[in-house]
Amino acid sequence: MNMQANQGQAGATAAGVQAPPSPRSLEDTGISPVMLRDLLLKTMFRTNLDSTSAIARAIALPVPLTQELIDAARGQRLLEATGTMHANSGNEMGFQLTDAGKARALDALSQSEYYGAVPVPLEQYSAQIRRQSIRNIRLTRDQLMEGMGGLILPPDMIGNLGPAVTSGRSILMYGPPGNGKSSISHGIRKAIGDRVYVPRAIEYSGQVISVYDPIVHAAAEAALDDPNSLRRTSNRFDNRYVWCERPSVITGGELSLDMLDLSYNPVSRTYQAPLQLKATGGIFIIDDLGRQAEPPQKIVNRWIVPLEESRDILALQSGEKFTVPFDTLVIFSTNFHPNEIFDGAALRRIFFKIKIDGPSQEMFLKIFAMVARKKQMPLNEEALMYLLKVKYPTIEMNFANYQPTFLIDQMIAICAFEGIPNQMSPELIERAWGNMFVRQEEIAR
Repeated sequence: MNMQANQGQAGATAAGVQAPPSPRSLEDTGISPVMLRDLLLKTMFRTNLDSTSAIARAIALPVPLTQELIDAARGQRLLEATGTMHANSGNEMGFQLTDAGKARALDALSQSEYYGAVPVPLEQYSAQIRRQSIRNIRLTRDQLMEGMGGLILPPDMIGNLGPAVTSGRSILMYGPPGNGKSSISHGIRKAIGDRVYVPRAIEYSGQVISVYDPIVHAAAEAALDDPNSLRRTSNRFDNRYVWCERPSVITGGELSLDMLDLSYNPVSRTYQAPLQLKATGGIFIIDDLGRQAEPPQKIVNRWIVPLEESRDILALQSGEKFTVPFDTLVIFSTNFHPNEIFDGAALRRIFFKIKIDGPSQEMFLKIFAMVARKKQMPLNEEALMYLLKVKYPTIEMNFANYQPTFLIDQMIAICAFEGIPNQMSPELIERAWGNMFVRQEEIAR
């Protein structure tokens, strides 16, 4: 699935995704000349860069276009040549801000502290999203099973998950805690193993919104421009984007509705993209639904328009609202029964509902044996019989996928403390079991 594609020219593909072509002119950037000039001046003011190639890397434009910006700024007497040559940069001429250039940079910074990479206009960004849509993903059964790693799943689970994932629609996974809903979500993320292009920032109505986030996005490769290249530009794709693994955002009980809105910093006067925008082209996992401060119904209501219309509505500080693409596989995971936390209308908006039950006794034993093998814990028939005949009847034979790992880790810790080789016995099972459940008892006050 992670096929390497030829990227020698604009429009080539990476893992089946068409690359955004590198701009051949300043007009191709879609950004106004004034904004381009101000970004150049602000970046030079904040970074003290003075060579064309270094500035080009900072503002994410090809060297020839950066030189064109520099020449225009020199014509306006905002920049001047320093008269020094940089031997380590192909003998490039150095440039610096004039007094007028510094004044203009400070004025521009007072309006917005954003500097660096030239943003991608919303229209261009929307076109790139269509080229790399999560709904274009086509997973085979083998790829999805490989993504699940060593998880032991019911026979029909992959058959239910496959259509849900390849549709790119929303998924609700529900069932008792400790049965692998989070692990399955991570497995889906791993199975979707190709890459997409994430903009460093996007622009709407003169406002810049930072999108690329190294905490969320795993960069695979950058497009670098060689100032000594004979070609007009040697960029393999528009360097205003970062080629990344398909993003995945995971939230839990900490999720609040304001995290789904644009974040505005009044000091720097800059915007940060909300979580779902950063997850575009990838997966947004809402784990432990029902544990958030807001009710689950309210959280799902926030997703109605995005899930039904593949677009989201955001608002600037001015109150102006605008539409951005919504191209994200949303996975809700909850320990509650859906009928307890949603009304019928909300449930209709979630396209796939998959129940994740605890394992049967046979599956439990398979998981237990697999975990024991991985952790080098010898199996003991007497201990297993004690577990199945004495301990599990006390909880009505309610097996859970997390329990084998928990019990074996407990026994390994006990053996390490007692200074004995890894082993299991009825006595060690009893001690491990005592840490898995809290007994109901009176506490002296």
